[in-house]
Amino acid sequence: MEKPKYRVALLGLGNRGWSHLAGFIANEEQFELSAVCSSSGDKLQTVKNRYAGCLTYSDAEQMLAEVRPDVFCFATPPSVRLSLVKLAARYGVKAIAMEKPIANSMQETREIGRLIREHGIQTVVCHQHKYLSSFQKLKQFVQSGDIGDIVRIHGKTRGWLYNSGTHFVDYMLWINGGIKADWVTGHVHGKDKLDDSHPSPAYALGELHFANGVTGIIECGYLSPSYLPSDRFWTDNRLTVYGTHGYAWAETDGRWGAFTRHSGGQILEGQEALWSPAVKDAIQADYTSDLADWMNDPGRLHACNFEISEHGYDILYGICASSLDHARIDLPLPQELNEDIIERMKRELRD
Repeated sequence: MEKPKYRVALLGLGNRGWSHLAGFIANEEQFELSAVCSSSGDKLQTVKNRYAGCLTYSDAEQMLAEVRPDVFCFATPPSVRLSLVKLAARYGVKAIAMEKPIANSMQETREIGRLIREHGIQTVVCHQHKYLSSFQKLKQFVQSGDIGDIVRIHGKTRGWLYNSGTHFVDYMLWINGGIKADWVTGHVHGKDKLDDSHPSPAYALGELHFANGVTGIIECGYLSPSYLPSDRFWTDNRLTVYGTHGYAWAETDGRWGAFTRHSGGQILEGQEALWSPAVKDAIQADYTSDLADWMNDPGRLHACNFEISEHGYDILYGICASSLDHARIDLPLPQELNEDIIERMKRELRD
């Protein structure tokens, strides 16, 4: 049976917007790029020149009202996510592809979750690095049992909490089979990133306890260990899994390493492709293809589904709240909790 082709409307033509666009174009048998919206006339002209038949808009609601797409993809700052999800619900969108983090506040995150569940919108959040060959190599070591049963997971990134930290808490959940955390403790400090477009403490350190007994440690920000030169800042990160019979790790810059029950006492190391525009487009294509598979078959849950990202948001919120409250934070967080943790950190953290 022939698979349906889904009509896509894309909002935003910054760096990430072009990456999403490339992902849909790479899957043209499954998606049709029907319309693009941007505040930049020059970028819209580039789209017109490259993609004949793609409509262009400067107003997102007008685009959705006239095009009525199946998929609404928006690569925009987190401060406007909720308003765009409301538009998606209003105009009957079937699927949403959004950037991370979900939002800048717990209240908005909860409202977004309510809307997509109420309207049955399949939603993915772009934590796309798990499609990297280095991360797939790590997953093979874990799933094969070559390092034994998982004991501890350590995620570290030089980027700050709600920028790169959202990625790495997601990857910790992913590599642990989607098992959720039942409590967190944390430390945060530093106010200089709290007014960033992805507001965060300058440094965050958290301990997670997963429901299957695995321990997780996550570090985000300037004090996290540095393994790469300063010009590779955004790929200076690592996900390490420790097992009962060894360990394995992977970085977004393509490096990986392992010490396993079958490595003969040797530390294995490898280098996949360095992070580059070509690598970025390749993994975006895989991420986008999986969205079509999920839309075709709801049983094929996307690896970057909204639920895992929503739980990751709870974890990061809990790390911040734990630091301020000097207490363990149990998960899931109470549904009535809507405190603005960013504003609270602005008030309570030292300069």
